[in-house]
Amino acid sequence: MTKSEQQTQTNRLNSSYRTKQMVILALIAAIAYAVTFVCRLPIIPAIGFVDLEFKSAVILIGGFIFGPMSGFIMTVVVCLLEMITFSSTGVIGCIMNILATACIVVPASFVYKKKSSPLGATVGLAAGVLLMTVAMVLWNYIVTPIYMGVPREAVEALLLPAFVPFNLLKGALNGAAAMLLYKFVLAALEKSNLIPKKENKEKNSIGSIIGVVIVSLMVLLTCVLIILAFNGVF
Repeated sequence: MTKSEQQTQTNRLNSSYRTKQMVILALIAAIAYAVTFVCRLPIIPAIGFVDLEFKSAVILIGGFIFGPMSGFIMTVVVCLLEMITFSSTGVIGCIMNILATACIVVPASFVYKKKSSPLGATVGLAAGVLLMTVAMVLWNYIVTPIYMGVPREAVEALLLPAFVPFNLLKGALNGAAAMLLYKFVLAALEKSNLIPKKENKEKNSIGSIIGVVIVSLMVLLTCVLIILAFNGVF
């Protein structure tokens, strides 16, 4: 095979991969939108006007696979679809939605891209959850009094007892769900030849995968118990 033929074959493979990537990203965005549409749960009684949803978990999986920029693009697309279909919060709500989701997806995907390991994913998710919490507390303090037409003092009184735990719980639940499902989704895509196997792919023993699953389930269970406690179930 001549050098020209090799280059042509390489270009075809790259083009095929890019096409598959766009299709997979569109599918992930569609799943994230559908999940948000069918599952929205008020978890903190004091701020019943904001709901828990799991689109960040779905987008995180895409971000882990394809990188932070892909995660950000999916975030914008899904949030815009929400705004023009079933959301009632308008442009301001869309902007806050994009900010909240991007704050957890982009840092987590970026760190995981640099260090593709359970530790890298955990560090990235922790940074993303903290960034999202800080950003949403600040934005709610600034925007909510204007948007909801309530005194700023009323919103300020809810920041620590309501907005902070809500965002921490939302981030932890989405992060744990992403960690729980990511390896299985990645393996399925690789076996289907929809994405190429990474040459320097991290070695994942059965023990490490089981460890990630157990920790993720423990985080999910802990968050559920905290939510039940907030709602006075026990």
